[in-house]
Amino acid sequence: MESSTNGLAERIRDHARTRPDAIALIFEGRETGYGAFDRNASRVANALIAAGCRPGDRVAYLGKNRDIYFEYWIGAVKAGLVTVPVNWRLAPPEVAYILNDCRPRVILCEPEFLDRVTGIDALILVTDPAGDHPVFTPWRDAQPDADPHRDAGYDGAVLQLYTSGTTGNPKGAMLSNRSLLGVRASVPAEELPEWYRWSAEDVSLIAMPVFHISGSGWGVWTLQHGARGIVVREFDPERVLDLLVAHHITKIMLVPTALRILCDHPAAAETDFSFLKTICYGGSAIPLDLLRQAIAVIGCGFAQMYGMTETAGTIVGLPPEDHDPEGSPRMRGIGIPLPGVRVRIVDAEGRDLPAGEVGEIVVASQANMIGYFDRPEATAETVDAEGWLRTGDAGWMDADGYLYLADRIKDMIITGGENVYPAEVENALYSHPDVADVAVIGVPDPKWGEAVKAIVVPAAGASPDPAALIAWARERIAAYKAPKTVDFRADLPRNPSGKVLRRLLREDYG
Repeated sequence: MESSTNGLAERIRDHARTRPDAIALIFEGRETGYGAFDRNASRVANALIAAGCRPGDRVAYLGKNRDIYFEYWIGAVKAGLVTVPVNWRLAPPEVAYILNDCRPRVILCEPEFLDRVTGIDALILVTDPAGDHPVFTPWRDAQPDADPHRDAGYDGAVLQLYTSGTTGNPKGAMLSNRSLLGVRASVPAEELPEWYRWSAEDVSLIAMPVFHISGSGWGVWTLQHGARGIVVREFDPERVLDLLVAHHITKIMLVPTALRILCDHPAAAETDFSFLKTICYGGSAIPLDLLRQAIAVIGCGFAQMYGMTETAGTIVGLPPEDHDPEGSPRMRGIGIPLPGVRVRIVDAEGRDLPAGEVGEIVVASQANMIGYFDRPEATAETVDAEGWLRTGDAGWMDADGYLYLADRIKDMIITGGENVYPAEVENALYSHPDVADVAVIGVPDPKWGEAVKAIVVPAAGASPDPAALIAWARERIAAYKAPKTVDFRADLPRNPSGKVLRRLLREDYG
């Protein structure tokens, strides 16, 4: 078991002392060992301090994945600061909202996104030469590499990630060293599930965007264990295939849609994936046909991860042994809590519900966020005095302690006084061979209050009949849950973690 006082920066210091030449990160041909990484992070810390940053200040990053993001982040940790990676896919007004909310003293920005930071009162650094802005590398290297050791405490904030904003404005979830490291640090390694264990011999692919917990969090898992991380700007299936083979990557995290792209790539069938131990995925359940395809093409273990920004990522996992290519009830679930994570299913009054009954999933663990930045009321609504965090997800637990996700509480449809969870309807329609993707929403209805509508992405070459899909659903779920109408689209709007943005669909359909 690791010391509970061993925060992010101290992990890097430890690896730099014991394995300075071991490779920490590789990015587009550039290799950085743990010793050099640690020294560069110290230079960043000194540069931020010289720029006038004080403990607790925010510094932002607006760009795609790069190795220097992690140096910037750990440098900020060494200076006692909080890093805010911002979603570069957002529209300029959305970026402006986040920057105005977190009030960063320094922003590290890729040149293509400079138009998003105009009017912000901060020192603007650029990753590559652009105008008269200071360039990150010479700005960093102008400082000494003496470590300032100004780290925040184990419970101090080190990362601030903004929620996806599926309803209302995004909120900045503050994550501490404990949030990011505590679940692993509190449990002996041998008590962790095998798929969740890491070692210094692992090689990981850091392909998910760093503005999301699946990107920054996956990077943390890599660095805290002294493993090697291969950083890619964006997910590109052809590039990913090349990197998997070239570096013998052992661990990778993807959303199911990215996994399908990877498996469908013509070169995948000819690739030897024997070095790959585990593919972790999240954002949504893996369709059975995709699991079968992935097992046939790749052949490694698969683990579903459930978590959220407010829980610093994964708190529940469906292990490889529960991934049955023939299908099983557990394949429809999200798995079992990790060691040290407590989960309850509660009703609207916070009372525990028995196995099999749907309620809200609430969790307590060291991974829970500190709270929302400058949002004490929103924090109090989400985390109670005993540390139980309301996920906003509806779900249920079976007698064996496996969790099943029903839906987001706010996405529940009330039709004729009956509660309908979209995920249940979607699961019924997913099983139809002509359905590649589906989302279910409630739309205004003069008779029922809300009516169930399905938006379907047809399978390649298929032209499904709406009436046939409705009949298919009625055979598998209660008639009142079946869609009243079916529309077709080429794709569904999703956030970076792969979750369907039902809010946008509801707006489209009034």
